[in-house]
Amino acid sequence: MRILFTLPHFYQATDKGKHASLDKDPRPRMIALSMALTALRGLYSQSQCTIDIAKCVTLPANQSNRNQIDIVICTTQDAHLLSHIPLPAGSFKHHQTQTEPMLLGFECQAVLRDCLGQYDYYCYLEDDLILHDPWLFVKLGWFTHHAGNGCLLQLNRYEVSPNGQVAKAYVDGDLLPHLTAKFQNVQEQPQFVGKVMEQSVKFQRALNPHSGCYFLNAEQMEYWVKQPYFLDRDCSFVGPLESAATLGIMKTFKIYKPAPSHANFLEIQHFGSSFLNLIGKQVKFVSLTED
Repeated sequence: MRILFTLPHFYQATDKGKHASLDKDPRPRMIALSMALTALRGLYSQSQCTIDIAKCVTLPANQSNRNQIDIVICTTQDAHLLSHIPLPAGSFKHHQTQTEPMLLGFECQAVLRDCLGQYDYYCYLEDDLILHDPWLFVKLGWFTHHAGNGCLLQLNRYEVSPNGQVAKAYVDGDLLPHLTAKFQNVQEQPQFVGKVMEQSVKFQRALNPHSGCYFLNAEQMEYWVKQPYFLDRDCSFVGPLESAATLGIMKTFKIYKPAPSHANFLEIQHFGSSFLNLIGKQVKFVSLTED
């Protein structure tokens, strides 16, 4: 299977950074991007082996899913940290643009469009998202096989921290219904239940379809590109970052996520603990033992 990953990446040191990409200290951004890229290569490339201790030799591993991956990182105006990322030459391709930083996600869409016909999966993820699931594409293929290509399964973003009132928090809970009502009808096919390894898993239409990422098979990508609004740079869902990641796919597909009872069936880590740290402050903490 051939997989194309695109990531928008921007960093510029400031004293008044609202986003981590504008923080004075570049190290967290370097760590986040390095972890994201290392995960993609470790999970989905063919560069995997097992060490045969008796023979002191390496043997190929995980060859049942032989993937070829390409990673394209989109930047703008030379504001990036790519020269500081400790990865071998050729680990990724650098796509330079002159767009506004908040619109880099749309440049990733253009890269995906320009590569139609070359890959089995077309993927987008923000540069601070870290995958841990080697079976991601198996699960996505299973879901579309049963639900159809008109349905898109999104991942649940989460954060973990050794501190705080909870160890792990999923950060994209429900939005108020009116915020997405003009783009989607969540009452249409509101849920899907499937059986995986003898376990029933529930998926539901997402009142918050945002995950900071998406993973489309070739048929889904081709269908999206044919829509008249593709790459129109509409930023009417929350803001430019959220719109680039979510609005186009929300207009095109029925978006599902694993229900909270099965949230970790398909998930992706958000680097840091910025959302998790809101619990007990802006976000009321409810005891996990309460009904």
